[in-house]
Amino acid sequence: MMSKNKKGRWFWSISSILLLAIFFIRLSVFSFVIDERIYYLVDKSFQLKWIHSVEKEEWIEVYEKSGDELLLTETYFKTFGAGVPSDSKNTELVNGFVRMDINLKYPEMNLTVSENVQTTIITDNRLIPLYSYTSDYELVHIKSESIYLWQLILGGKL
Repeated sequence: MMSKNKKGRWFWSISSILLLAIFFIRLSVFSFVIDERIYYLVDKSFQLKWIHSVEKEEWIEVYEKSGDELLLTETYFKTFGAGVPSDSKNTELVNGFVRMDINLKYPEMNLTVSENVQTTIITDNRLIPLYSYTSDYELVHIKSESIYLWQLILGGKL
């Protein structure tokens, strides 16, 4: 049987290791600043989906982490129009959508969110309606960054 002294040492040793982990382990995340509150998404990628305000059709963009930058890897849309990329090396039809490789890096994204266009984040296992986190036409600041574990604990998790 373990003495009280040994149990105490085990407790403090494990507590110290956990405390060090919280303050020194870094995680790669997507951060979403919404109404001065920060939320984190720990996934490796996400899809941004919305209803185009003019065409009234779904658009989907796929983002991945590239260090501390957002990498727009591909986009899906149903109709061509002003502002639509036209010089992709790989374009194909997929389930009624035109899919294009994009591969553009952005240091960050400032996104105006609205229930009208149903701005939504899609991850591997869920849909996150960004418009339910804020008022219509509010700005959401998105970036890829490396944070400490304690920041994830204090911030909200999407």
